Amino acid sequence: MGHDMRVLGIDPGLRNMGWGVIDANGSKMSHVANGVCHSVGQDLATRLLSLHEQLTDVVARFLPDHAAIEQTFVNKDGAGTLKLGQARGVALLVPAQAGLHIGEYAPNKVKKTIVGVGHAEKHQVEHMVKLQLPGVKIAGADAADALAIAMCHAHYARAGAGYAEALKRAQA
Repeated sequence: MGHDMRVLGIDPGLRNMGWGVIDANGSKMSHVANGVCHSVGQDLATRLLSLHEQLTDVVARFLPDHAAIEQTFVNKDGAGTLKLGQARGVALLVPAQAGLHIGEYAPNKVKKTIVGVGHAEKHQVEHMVKLQLPGVKIAGADAADALAIAMCHAHYARAGAGYAEALKRAQA
């Protein structure tokens, strides 16, 4: 199947950074690949570098047109939030280096788009991803979240493209 848009979804994390690639063709979506980048190393800089290298490899292998990243929510642990923010920086940097269009989505927006409920549980998100991408073998919870983020972006990018086309037609 050809595609209008290939989207890389990224679920940022310092230990495990989930990723998922889908093709979107109109309202149809199909699974391309998914996985989890596991950080390697003792110190923070080495772990961030390992995530950067792995995610760069994913971009080079699957050649997405767009990337979608989950926005970070602040939790009670300030140090943990800061480390997550640094991993998120890698998640933003890699697609930016590749010149991709990047969308950012709040966790509740992803859940509402995919499940229909903004406070859905992880297992509900994974279930809906499997329903909408038949036959998908998901590499873990982080990869399921990344696929959901990619699907959310495909939905909103399509809507935005339709709006842009309508504006062009109206101005012609």
